[in-house]
Amino acid sequence: MKWCVQTEEETASIAAQIASLLKKGDVVALNGTLGAGKTTFTRALIRHLMHQDVDVPSPTFTLLQAYDTPKFTLYHFDFYRLKSPEDAFEIGIEDAFANGVSFIEWPDRLGSLLPKVHKSISFEMLPNGSRQITTKGF
Repeated sequence: MKWCVQTEEETASIAAQIASLLKKGDVVALNGTLGAGKTTFTRALIRHLMHQDVDVPSPTFTLLQAYDTPKFTLYHFDFYRLKSPEDAFEIGIEDAFANGVSFIEWPDRLGSLLPKVHKSISFEMLPNGSRQITTKGF
């Protein structure tokens, strides 16, 4: 599916739609350049799943933030600063893949550790200031 969004509210609406499709064991690769909307989308999705306006900081420096939602634990990874794919083991990526839903910013940094079967959401900034959101595997 593809959407063109102009506002954070439109992004949040799409995030809510995607949230309803998630199940334990899902791995979602988030693709896009810096500032394309990966964290904004994930923040809206987590708030929808939690049924409240919780604080959802970017995991840029911590590499991982985990959220216990009513249905599963959502693991929000940001691998922009990951030095090698194997470093992901140190922060529990295997447990996240097996026991929750994983949202991964900069999934290319995982190399072959990214499961072959995964869902993806791509974010592209368009010249007019809007963003295109494209999903695969949902």
